[in-house]
Amino acid sequence: MKRILILSFLTLSSITLLAQTKDVKVLVKGAIVWSSIPQAVVDKKTKKKIILWGNTENNSWHDNIGMVGNVPECKNFENLFPEAVDATLNETTPYCSMCWQLTEEKTSGMDAETVLHCYFRMPADIVDNLWLASDECAILDTETGTIYRSRRTVPTECYGKVFTINGKEGTVLDFQIFFPQLPESTREIAIYGVPNWHMRGLEVSINRTFDAVGNFVPYDSIPQFHQPHLVAEAKDYDKDNHKTWAVFDDAHLIKPVKDGTLAIWRTPDATYLAEACEMNWMREYFGRGGKELLIDQSGRQYKCKGLLYYPNGVLFWNEGVTGDHFAIVRVFEPLPLDIETITLVVPESEPFAMWGANWSGKVETLSIKQLCQNRKLFEYHPRSVVE
Repeated sequence: MKRILILSFLTLSSITLLAQTKDVKVLVKGAIVWSSIPQAVVDKKTKKKIILWGNTENNSWHDNIGMVGNVPECKNFENLFPEAVDATLNETTPYCSMCWQLTEEKTSGMDAETVLHCYFRMPADIVDNLWLASDECAILDTETGTIYRSRRTVPTECYGKVFTINGKEGTVLDFQIFFPQLPESTREIAIYGVPNWHMRGLEVSINRTFDAVGNFVPYDSIPQFHQPHLVAEAKDYDKDNHKTWAVFDDAHLIKPVKDGTLAIWRTPDATYLAEACEMNWMREYFGRGGKELLIDQSGRQYKCKGLLYYPNGVLFWNEGVTGDHFAIVRVFEPLPLDIETITLVVPESEPFAMWGANWSGKVETLSIKQLCQNRKLFEYHPRSVVE
């Protein structure tokens, strides 16, 4: 059995438009899996490099139909898989990346289908003994037990057949396997019957989010927060001189909640993390952002891009009424939709001269589900004062 080097975990992606002629939604983006490349031979007459692909198992009883043409090329492979620094053409590291993604596609006038795109970078001029899929290829909904059988492939003639590809070395081909449309309720699946892409019951998750009535929602909308009023701009800002700090009032008020409560919104371009802040005085200073980070389960970091309406990484005053609760919203780099927890890292800040000054940091691991549920706590709530 050939060596397989797995260089990354599955990276899940939500809905993205891939083409103008189709409505295309990305359901799952696969791992970078590397397969060793068999030794090539050079045809003495044509001078072409030929490889007998050895990663297909137990297919000797299937017909070999010879050369197959009309395989779509993937023109944007580097954009789809920027982390796939392909070693196909590296003689000292003869590996080929077997990347894939699962999409939902609808062409005008046709029913939507689920499509498994299997990408193959040509490691030689001719590759023989390739295998894509047959009737054994299926997607299992592991929660319901429903099996979705493959219908056809592109190219169509290679369905259930061994075949040969003749093409330019280095070209990325886009083999496609079509299935019935998966229900929007499908979350956990296993893919069978695609051995060259190491799918023999491969379990993956489909990330879907739903609104209150069960409609599919790809990303959150940008949250709407009341914009505070800038009373005075910062002048020659000095952390040790409170008279140089900017002053705000008319903040985004919310109902009283525990100080430090957080909520999250994820959009394709940014992650919004709202924090509930309590006013213990009529004029109180705050500071957020700067070098703060979010870190996901794999250790990937997401930098803070700034604060919504407030200055980033510096101290500022907020004016209001004692007992007010209001929101400060950090804006981070965009998060993927598949993660279940996120860690907020607030580094220790520089000491500053102010009564009650606190420059300690913190590290807090947060549940994405709970952060989403907390959104309702951040609805704007006008102040009510009884004299």
